[in-house]
Amino acid sequence: MFHGSMVALVTPMNSDGSLAFEALEHLLEFHIDQGTDAIVAVGTTGESATLDVAEHCEVIRRCVQLAEGRLPIIAGTGANSTTEAIELTRLAMEAGADAALLVTPYYNKPTQEGLYQHYRAVAEAVPMPQILYNVPGRTAVDLLPETVDRLADISNIVGLKEATGDLQRAAELVALCGDRMDLYSGDDPTALDFILAGGKGNISVTANVAPSAMHQMCAAALRRDENAARDIEAPIKELHQALFVESNPIPVKWALYAMGLIPDGIRLPLTPLSQALRAPLCEALRRAGITLKA
Repeated sequence: MFHGSMVALVTPMNSDGSLAFEALEHLLEFHIDQGTDAIVAVGTTGESATLDVAEHCEVIRRCVQLAEGRLPIIAGTGANSTTEAIELTRLAMEAGADAALLVTPYYNKPTQEGLYQHYRAVAEAVPMPQILYNVPGRTAVDLLPETVDRLADISNIVGLKEATGDLQRAAELVALCGDRMDLYSGDDPTALDFILAGGKGNISVTANVAPSAMHQMCAAALRRDENAARDIEAPIKELHQALFVESNPIPVKWALYAMGLIPDGIRLPLTPLSQALRAPLCEALRRAGITLKA
């Protein structure tokens, strides 16, 4: 349903932590101009954990309005409460989002049966396309391939963002359910190989700062032109690591600020990028051919 480079969009904030909607508009236009294939609004990179429900829904609504149908908007609506996830997903559907991205319930560590029942309940309650999101490094729970296989039979569960970076897992998922749902990488360093193994795209942090290159790389990988894809990725490959020198989205928000695209706001408990890491990140951006503000 959704293919290519999908940016896990940051949520721009002013220095006082308030939402910076003018910057959000500029980011949407930037991504449309640069060829980004879809926007993921208010996911992990969008600081969903620190936005209240009204803010969460307003960012989704603004993204839908600003996009004007020029590219799909996928709304992050996951929660560790099934009731809350249903509420957020319903609100995203009412705001006009094209799909919802639902992270596994974090902290309370449900069983595989609990994960299955959680996702089935959301899918049955809200009739919109839904994408599962597995990132055990942040949630402390792993959505196993056999559970994904069960969920693939639910008609409006259309995809999975698999952020483990495990290419063996990717191959297993493609074999199990790649004919019933679209599989996406959620790990920039292994995204190219994930797509070559049968994935349909990448939900990317790097695409925030290098959207054109990520779009072109994904397109080449999708048409199985591996040499071209690796050539396109080479100049930006360092960014896949540089943007994770501290917890995401700390480095990528600082990078976008250094590029002059957003204000420098971020919400506690996240803090601005450590002073000692700023110059090395700027150097990595320059080596990738990215222009920074004076």
